[in-house]
Amino acid sequence: MSMTKKDIADLLVEQMGVNHNQALSMTNNFFDAIKASLAKGEDVKLSGFGNFIIREKVARPGRNPKTGEPVIISARKVATFKAGLKLKKATKLGV
Repeated sequence: MSMTKKDIADLLVEQMGVNHNQALSMTNNFFDAIKASLAKGEDVKLSGFGNFIIREKVARPGRNPKTGEPVIISARKVATFKAGLKLKKATKLGV
């Protein structure tokens, strides 16, 4: 099962004692701050969790899978995530 923003907000309500609207607002603000930094081209480093990094991909030749016709895949920026050591260790141990 996956965790949603609502699940994170519910955890904040449970563990911090804030009301649900505040918790949802905090959660949305957190993700909006990450999104805004990435949109500016800045990397986001969360100590003990991992790094969100913007990578620039160059244009490359590709192929339309339906028709087999060659096409050019345009250059673009993509966000990638690299897990930190603590996160890797926690997932490996299943904690």
